Amino acid sequence: MEKELEKLKYPIGKFEKPDQLSSEILKSCIDRIEKFPSLLKPEVIHLSGEQLDTVYRPGGWNIRQVVHHCADSHMSAYNRFKLALTEDNPTIKPYKEGLFAELADSKLARIHPSLEILEGLHSRWASLLRSLSEKDFERTYYHPEYNRTYTLGEAAGLYAWHGEHHLAHITALKESRGWK
Repeated sequence: MEKELEKLKYPIGKFEKPDQLSSEILKSCIDRIEKFPSLLKPEVIHLSGEQLDTVYRPGGWNIRQVVHHCADSHMSAYNRFKLALTEDNPTIKPYKEGLFAELADSKLARIHPSLEILEGLHSRWASLLRSLSEKDFERTYYHPEYNRTYTLGEAAGLYAWHGEHHLAHITALKESRGWK
């Protein structure tokens, strides 16, 4: 039962930081960040309200909350990148994502505004990332919740994974329910 729950939590596995961030890996991360909204939208846009309010695992969020979470999380990540590019190792402001997901705009609102946010945001984010040098990807920010410093290269990989992670929550649920 525990292995099944772990698979539902991490359908593509947990994020693994590459030992070396080559230009090819960084390009792949940027491409994956850029493509995420175009992969997410067709998976959710046609779902009914009842389907959007279905949780992907026991104790987990529903699809609607996952879509809104991605917008919240990725807006925060984009700002972290900009802070790291304009300040020396800034301490970022964490947020309580579980509590954000319980707010009315995450639990009840239509998903279209978050899909639009993700489309615009990821376009800008990819544009910013493509403008960076390999040295820029070595810039850092400090995350006080985890008591650690992240390079922008690591963060690019983490957020490329993050989108795919939540997309897999949705596609696995749809597949298990036989939804098209």
